[in-house]
Amino acid sequence: MSLNNEGRGSGLRYPWSMANFDDLISSADVALRTLSRSAHAARAMPAPLAAPGAALDDSQTLSPEERLLSGALMRVNHVGEVCAQALYAAQALTARTPELRAQMQAAAREETDHLAWTERRLADLGDRTSLLNPLWYAGAFAIGLAAGRAGDRISLGFVVETERQVEAHLASHLQRLPEQDGASRAVVAQMKDDEARHADQALAAGAATMPAPVRWLMRTAARVMTRTAYIL
Repeated sequence: MSLNNEGRGSGLRYPWSMANFDDLISSADVALRTLSRSAHAARAMPAPLAAPGAALDDSQTLSPEERLLSGALMRVNHVGEVCAQALYAAQALTARTPELRAQMQAAAREETDHLAWTERRLADLGDRTSLLNPLWYAGAFAIGLAAGRAGDRISLGFVVETERQVEAHLASHLQRLPEQDGASRAVVAQMKDDEARHADQALAAGAATMPAPVRWLMRTAARVMTRTAYIL
């Protein structure tokens, strides 16, 4: 069944107003696991990467300045994964078709890996998660609900634009992370590959193109979030 028919071909619809109790409980469980830092990865932590001539060492080899930089960047990435959990949970809740709901849930499971990996990396670096994570989650969930209520093609389009922006953001972090921090670089590289695949899948499923003003607003909001999370 096509994902862009809003469920009309099968008569199956999953509007927000008809979300069942199990769906709501599942969504609440995602929020609790995300904010309590109890996420568990289904995939193993990516193996460390190193630039030519650099050792495959852990954070103990980093200078204090490099540890601070890596910690700040990985905190920003962790916030991105907190937001991803909220967005996918809300968009799955408002999906009109079971196919789209399954696609959102599958992507969310990979984002859970990212969440667990970034949490672990922050711990290894002796750094912390953002103090504003409940605020980030609540805001992202509200945005995800709005995108989902606008229809499946819009929701998919929102996924495409979000993931493309995240992919570019992660590419910039690969440029900024210390070469010696092979563990963080490996996590970011795998996250970047996964985000690109999520965007491609949403595009193939019939995503609508987001208008330029919407894309600009999304980039602006992302800049505010990343700059704030870098510090807080």
